[in-house]
Amino acid sequence: MPQTPIETSPSSETGANLSARPAAEAAKPAPSSLQQPEGVTASLVLSDGSVFWGKGLGATGTSVGEVCFNTSMTGYQEIITDPSYAGQIITFTFPHIGNVGTNQEDIETKTPAARGVVIRLDITEPSNWRAVQHLDAWLKSQNLIGIAGVDTRALTRRIRDLGAPQGCIAHAADGNLAVDSYQAEAAQWTGLEGMDLAAEVTTRQTYKWEQTGWSLSDGYGTLSEARHHVVAVDYGAKHNILRCLASEGCRVTVVSASATADEILAQAPDGIFLSNGPGDPAATGVYAVPTLRTLLDKGLPVFGICLGHQILALALGAKTHKMHLGHRGGNHPVKDLTTGKVEITSQNHGFVVDATSLPEGVEETHISLFDKTNEGLRVKDRPVFSVQYHPEASPGPQDSHYLFKRFVDLLDERAKSH
Repeated sequence: MPQTPIETSPSSETGANLSARPAAEAAKPAPSSLQQPEGVTASLVLSDGSVFWGKGLGATGTSVGEVCFNTSMTGYQEIITDPSYAGQIITFTFPHIGNVGTNQEDIETKTPAARGVVIRLDITEPSNWRAVQHLDAWLKSQNLIGIAGVDTRALTRRIRDLGAPQGCIAHAADGNLAVDSYQAEAAQWTGLEGMDLAAEVTTRQTYKWEQTGWSLSDGYGTLSEARHHVVAVDYGAKHNILRCLASEGCRVTVVSASATADEILAQAPDGIFLSNGPGDPAATGVYAVPTLRTLLDKGLPVFGICLGHQILALALGAKTHKMHLGHRGGNHPVKDLTTGKVEITSQNHGFVVDATSLPEGVEETHISLFDKTNEGLRVKDRPVFSVQYHPEASPGPQDSHYLFKRFVDLLDERAKSH
C-alpha cells in the first residue's frame, strides 16, 4: 500500500494550511527552524523558505529550477522527457505516477532536460504489459531526482496563487538534507526569464527523420514515400511531432536552433517547421528571429508549435512575456476563432504571445478558454501559421492532429503553383 504523504512546511503547520495563508506571511519562516521528520530522504525547498519533505526517488544529489505543475492523468514519461521542461521541476497533480512503469518507446528525447520530479504517492509495482522498467530505476538511469510523499495539492495551490517559484530538489539516501543551503541555492538561481535554454537542448548536428507514428500491432513505422521535404528547426523538438510530420508524408531534415538561413535553404526545403522548446523566447530570438525573417521572405510554408509559435510572433513584430504560472496539462480548452470549434489540448508553456501586439496582417486564430491568452496566429497573405499548444497528442488528446494536415495542404498548394 502507498504510504501516507509526509506533509510539513516551514512552520508547524501542514502544507495544506500553508497554502491558505497570505503570500507575505507564507514566505516568512526560515528552514533553519525546521525539525526534519524521521525517515525522510528527500526535500523540495522553495526560495521563500517553504519545505516539502518526502522519500527520494531516482538519482541522488540536488538540482535547482522553476517549480511548475502538470495536470495530465497519463503520459508521465512523455512529459518528463519533453525538452520544453528544461530548467523546471515538474509537480504532477495526478497522484498515481509510475504505476504503469516505463519503456523505451514513450520518450520525447533521449536525454531528459527536466530538473526533477515531484509526486504524491509512493510508486506501486508497474502494472502494464508494455512496462520494461520501474519509474524509480528509470529516473536513476536518466540521472533525474524525484521525491514522493509530497502534499502536491498544497504545492499546486501555492504555485497557482503566488506564481511558479524557484526551488531546490534534493535526494540523500542517508537522509542528510541541508535545507538551509538548499534555500540559498534556490534563491540565488536566476530564473527562466532571459534564459536561452533552446541552445542547451537543440541538436548538435543535422539529421534525417523518417519514423512515423506508433500502432498497437506494428509499433513505430517508417516513411515509405515522401511527398514533401520539411526542414525542422530544433528548439527542443519532441519526437512525436517529427513522427506526425513523417506520418503525413514529409521527409524531415532536423537542423540546430542556431542554423543560419543559408544553411536551412541549402537543404532545399518545401516548407519550414519551427519546433517547441524551453526558456525565454526573447532570449532565443536574439539569433532565431533574424534567421526566421529571412526565411519568411522566401514565401515558404511555415508551421510553428509552442516556442516555435513564440519565435514566429517575435519575427513578425509581436511581443512575448512570462506568465504567472503557465499552462501545463492535457485538458486545456482552446477555441479556434476561424471555425468556432473548441479543442481539448495538451499544453506546456510558461511564456505567451501578447495578442495586443500582433501587427497588421497577422491575426489571432486560437485563444485559451481558461484565461483568453493567445493560442494561435496566422499571416493573412502568406502560408504561415502557428499554435501555442501541442497538437501531436503526446500525451493526448488528439483533437488537434488536423493541424499537421493543414500544413501539408499548404505544401501541396505551393507544389502545384511551382
